[in-house]
Amino acid sequence: MNVLIAAGGSGLEAKAATTTIPIVAMIGGDPVSSGHVASLNRPGGNLTGVALFAYSLGPKRLEVLRELTPSAKLIAVLANPANILALSDTRDVEAAARAAGQQITVLTATSESEFEPAFAAMVQQRADALLVMADPYFNNRREQLVALAARHAIPAIYEWREFATSGGLMSYGSSLVDPWRQVAIYAGRTLKGAKPADLPVVQSSKFDLVINAETARMLGLAVPPSLLAIADEVIE
Repeated sequence: MNVLIAAGGSGLEAKAATTTIPIVAMIGGDPVSSGHVASLNRPGGNLTGVALFAYSLGPKRLEVLRELTPSAKLIAVLANPANILALSDTRDVEAAARAAGQQITVLTATSESEFEPAFAAMVQQRADALLVMADPYFNNRREQLVALAARHAIPAIYEWREFATSGGLMSYGSSLVDPWRQVAIYAGRTLKGAKPADLPVVQSSKFDLVINAETARMLGLAVPPSLLAIADEVIE
């Protein structure tokens, strides 16, 4: 017996390609509304897996960013308008900003060629900090985004730990260690004959806050003890 392992949008592509081969997927958004499964408890069909909260943590990232940059009058939000899920998350960030009395400006980029103009707009509008929305394309271009934030000396928060290890100021997102372990467990069970339709979708519940202390020092920022106390990792 074979089993397909899929991540992100490839889960839907795999599901469209076969109705017989079992699929274990890492799903970034809501598995039901995205069409991956019929329900979390009884997925139905030939796909199951692990759901990450990739597209619902924007407001929390805004909260953490504001705690590190309390004097920020304007926070820029970089979103990919080609990503429907990211746009929904952006609306949640806008609502959270209104509730907190925080002024934000939403800028967009769908390709690498649009990064420079977006950062130029941040500078022109005098943004004090940056929230980069969760997006697979942004993740694949993290080196460029981190470099632009460093060049313009703008404090930024991102989705995955890899942004912080690449020199980004900080990241807040679902931990990937346990989800991938669960994917491996489900893959093993399906190889032994279990049906994906009978394996409930697991929802990831662990989130990692990673702070790059070296980048903070370069930006002249003092990381408050309240953030250091809850950080899962501090990069010196």
